[in-house]
Amino acid sequence: MSDFTSGFWNIYITVLALLGIAGCALLLWMQSSQKVTGAGDASDSSLNGEASVGTTGHVWDEDLTELNTPMPRWWMWLFYITIVFGLIYLFLYPGLGSYAGKLGWKSSGAYQEELLKAEAEYGPLFNKYLKQDLKTVAADPKAHAMGERLFLTYCSQCHGSDARGSKGFPNLTDHDWLFGGDPETIKTTIMNGRNGLMPPMGAAVGTDKDVENVAHYVLSLSGSTADPIKAAFGKPKFANCAGCHGSDGAGNQMIGAPNLTDKIWLFGGSKETIMETIQHGRSSTMPPFKDFLGEPKVHVLAAYVWSLSNVNQDLPQK
Repeated sequence: MSDFTSGFWNIYITVLALLGIAGCALLLWMQSSQKVTGAGDASDSSLNGEASVGTTGHVWDEDLTELNTPMPRWWMWLFYITIVFGLIYLFLYPGLGSYAGKLGWKSSGAYQEELLKAEAEYGPLFNKYLKQDLKTVAADPKAHAMGERLFLTYCSQCHGSDARGSKGFPNLTDHDWLFGGDPETIKTTIMNGRNGLMPPMGAAVGTDKDVENVAHYVLSLSGSTADPIKAAFGKPKFANCAGCHGSDGAGNQMIGAPNLTDKIWLFGGSKETIMETIQHGRSSTMPPFKDFLGEPKVHVLAAYVWSLSNVNQDLPQK
């Protein structure tokens, strides 16, 4: 990796950029200063009185003649102006390796300026909602619209624009929660993030046959199609899983262990997928948004997420 962060690449990019501009200038000069005079160049007409318009001597089908017409002067000067503009731009702004430019402009600096401007304009509005209960915020139409925009910008990439999730990403529109679905817990999840980890349990359970039996037992807990004989053999082996999921398989929200007695599956509920989960484990991470968004925005976002599974339920009336 150090090969890509050494000073060589700064020099390489600088030389490449300058040679590219110099090459364009040289090509333009060569094309504008050289004139091709062919055997058939007998015309002395002119283009705007500036250059001779002749032929290159190339003729096809007896009467199709290739003319030797110089480029328009306005086009040439426009090209020269473009080259000069490029050199001035590279002097003022970053573009030549590690050279920061005379003006010291940075894209990160421009982004921070935009954030500060937005904070000054919208910060008071978010702070107003921060003082309100999450359920009250969820009932406010304006706050709901703001929370929806925040969700579509920062959360929809994983949970989907409809918040119904996908494989490995929870559905936020139902009442099944890994760590709890009350407003304050949702806010804590968004603020601090979550790390979900199920260790590989294949070796602890036993043979591949034992893993299959446990998978059938897990399926039987939710009333899914399962072989009752294999499920009976798998029940004793499920003791290896009870520490997290509980002896009844109802899960544990304190540590984010899923409830296995319903038919809601984060990674899939087929026998093969359950076996894969038992053998190899699962790992998932939700990043924290506290530092990135700040508590006022998280407060509005959490109210929106809570409302997704509690539409018209327990919402205070305005």
